[in-house]
Amino acid sequence: MAKWNRLQTASNAAVSGTAPGGNICMEAAPKKTVWKKLWMNKSFYVMLLPVMAFYLVFKYLPIGGEIIAFKDYRFADGILGSDWVGLKHFRLLFGSVDFWHVLRNTLLLNVYSLVFGFPVPILLALMLNELRMEGFKRVIQNLLYIPHFISWAVLGGIVVALLSPSTGVVNIVLSKVFGIEPIYFMANSGWWPVAYTLSSIWKEAGWGTILYLAAMSSIDPQLYEAARMDGANKLRQIWHITLPGIRSTIAILLILRMGSMMDVGLEQTLALQNNSVLDVADVISTYVYRVGLQSMNYSYTTALGLFQSVIGLILVVSVNKIINLMGERGLW
Repeated sequence: MAKWNRLQTASNAAVSGTAPGGNICMEAAPKKTVWKKLWMNKSFYVMLLPVMAFYLVFKYLPIGGEIIAFKDYRFADGILGSDWVGLKHFRLLFGSVDFWHVLRNTLLLNVYSLVFGFPVPILLALMLNELRMEGFKRVIQNLLYIPHFISWAVLGGIVVALLSPSTGVVNIVLSKVFGIEPIYFMANSGWWPVAYTLSSIWKEAGWGTILYLAAMSSIDPQLYEAARMDGANKLRQIWHITLPGIRSTIAILLILRMGSMMDVGLEQTLALQNNSVLDVADVISTYVYRVGLQSMNYSYTTALGLFQSVIGLILVVSVNKIINLMGERGLW
């Protein structure tokens, strides 16, 4: 009898739209179509249009031009009318002594920037995160961010002036304080990569702290309180709480950094290089500028650009796989 009453109650509830406890059962809302969702969020998609247009025009449409790496491209004939030559330009590229020279310089400068430059924003972010005087912290952050907004045309002139053997502040200090003879930093093949790497760090290290500081702000403060109660000092808290908290951010930025290992900024190199240091300062970007634009050898330099892209893709995929094997979350 009791079982029959329970069944009857459930049946009445189903008919009347109420649950056995008296709650009204809401009917499932009809699913919204994709177009309705787009219309409801139209303002966000409108703001997204300029970004999509940028990547479409400057990133995706130029991919069609990669076909000229397999042709003898001539302005008069156009891309489709130029003669197909297959891998001719790749054979010329890999058989060129200049190519291997600029490839070596490019890789060395990127390795220097990766080894010495990549950890600097992390260290700066850790130090800024420990500052408790908000006003002083904002001043320091602004001073670190300023070089990022200065073009290399200006910043390169500042670097050259600072390192000048006659009037540069660095050589004056070395001479007056340490008694060292003036050093021609920008004309010395041994010192030029050092100046290049340090100037890159000076310009971008402060800006690179933004993502790390954002990641640190999401760490639960109770973890630090528990660590202090257990007697952990600042270094222990940084090692066991802060660094693990930003580990995923470090991994993603490392993967993205590996994608540009085959590229060196043209503006910085042109602003700092001179004929005395071309043996270490001539890189792929300057080589493409000289051979491709000035000598109008477009097919040859397009083959070089395609080679850069393929190697960059391989590096990104490989490092992402390694990061996943280490238990971290990569780009995919």
